[in-house]
Amino acid sequence: MTRGVFAVERGLGLREAARRMVERGVGAAIVLEGERLVGILTERDVLLAVASDRDQSAVVEDCMTRHPETVESSDTTDQAAALMIHGGFRHLPVVDRDRVVGIVSIRDLMRVTLGDTSPRGA
Repeated sequence: MTRGVFAVERGLGLREAARRMVERGVGAAIVLEGERLVGILTERDVLLAVASDRDQSAVVEDCMTRHPETVESSDTTDQAAALMIHGGFRHLPVVDRDRVVGIVSIRDLMRVTLGDTSPRGA
């Protein structure tokens, strides 16, 4: 899990949000209203907006995934992986009593599964 999640405002322009995601090197941004999770903006959401030619004037709220699935900080990595596989997504907000405390990605789960070993020759 990555702590200190990257968040964007729901009224931020989609292109600016995408630029900030690229600068930060992340594939998803949490969308909060105060401390309440209202959505997640993923690379896939941005790609769909571009493909439908909505990226020019859209804001985050227009394209984000609303009310995303979450896991509790006490849930296992197996639970997170199952939810991601069956839901078809690669990023999952981690909450503790409705407050976002992190985000888990497929990459995080692969590190756990593979024991964070380096590939040969790396």
